[in-house]
Amino acid sequence: MANVDQNEALFERAQKTIPGGVNSPVRAFRQVGGTPRFVAKAKGPYFWDANEKRYIDLIMSWGPMIVGHANPEVVAAVQKAAETSFSYGAPTEGEIELAERICALMPSVEQVRMVSSGTEATMSALRLARGFTGRDLIIKFEGCYHGHADSLLVKAGSGLLTFADSTQNAPSSGGVPQDLVKHTLVLPYNDVAAIEEVFKKQGDQIAAVIIEPIAGNMNLIKPSKEFLTAIRSLTSKYGAVLIYDEVMTGFRVALGGAQSLQGVTPDLTCLGKVMGGGMPMAAFGGKKEIMSKLAPLGNVYQAGTLSGNPVAVAAGLKTLEIISREGFYECLTGQTEKLMAGLKAAADRNNIPFAVDSEGGMFGFYFTNEVPTSFEAVTKSNIDAFKKFFHLMLDEGVYLAPSAYEAGFTSIAHDNAVLDEIIAAAENSFKKL
Repeated sequence: MANVDQNEALFERAQKTIPGGVNSPVRAFRQVGGTPRFVAKAKGPYFWDANEKRYIDLIMSWGPMIVGHANPEVVAAVQKAAETSFSYGAPTEGEIELAERICALMPSVEQVRMVSSGTEATMSALRLARGFTGRDLIIKFEGCYHGHADSLLVKAGSGLLTFADSTQNAPSSGGVPQDLVKHTLVLPYNDVAAIEEVFKKQGDQIAAVIIEPIAGNMNLIKPSKEFLTAIRSLTSKYGAVLIYDEVMTGFRVALGGAQSLQGVTPDLTCLGKVMGGGMPMAAFGGKKEIMSKLAPLGNVYQAGTLSGNPVAVAAGLKTLEIISREGFYECLTGQTEKLMAGLKAAADRNNIPFAVDSEGGMFGFYFTNEVPTSFEAVTKSNIDAFKKFFHLMLDEGVYLAPSAYEAGFTSIAHDNAVLDEIIAAAENSFKKL
């Protein structure tokens, strides 16, 4: 009897009770084709699928697992917290400790509110910005993804790039009324002239500008200094709220997030992923003047049964403690840069047009000669080459993001032996392209 592929069997079974067989679209492998890998367990830089095949993980749960999968210190903290119940629906001291830690690491955050997902954080931050300014319009940038709240699903990045017609200034998801998205202006990333023009025409109507300070949902795209300077200057001049969506970059690219590298002080910051250590946990915070508009102090309502969940708080506190240790980011950054240099050298040896970029423990690679600076530039890279490379690397036991429009992530557990294995796999894969 032939061996049954357990991933295929599970995917077939999943599709009977779960739409598309997955609980988040990018996991379905629709952009790259083939069968999703169903994870059975993970440890350090590895996971094992339903067939018990080991993979080197280069998405790390899309960023949160910065200290490696099943880190013993984090596991112990979670176990200890779980012994006293999973949830209370009432305040705990742990929430205060986590809030204090976040405020200490990110000085722009004077007060912070815990939530359970990045979508919840960005959605709440936008409502707060509108409530604070009394205005309706928000500006987002093409290719940036800020969760799946209705008003943000306009030319959004991430998995939506597979489904949406990005040439149309319209909702990029069904079920989103055109009337809602008319309050969202979408501008090209890194286009200074465009944002200057919009503020000149409608500056007094703009409640907020929300931005991924390093984009990770149209692959990794960095902003220019001029772009960030213009945004901060214009929002300050016209009284709009600048929201840094650091759900992905917060504690991932640096201990103080992207804002600490860029020298920008946003009005509000959204956090998630790393701050929960892999548990469902996110937050938004910023100036006390703005945060005081939130209920129960102000008239901007936001609530959540599982907000500040004690088990998630324990995972987050221990993760933030580990990443705050001396030398953590120097090591993480060095390993990520070493990996990118190794991939680039392997591509060059095989005459494959290939560019790389990284920041901290976050990276991007592109089948093109130059690092892209906009969503449009990313779409012009060789997506077919990426799809082939993805499956060749999968065969070699390396799990990349199953989309050319996603950044990748390393962890402190990705040591030199792991990097050597990835680069050798890439060498073999490039030879077959």
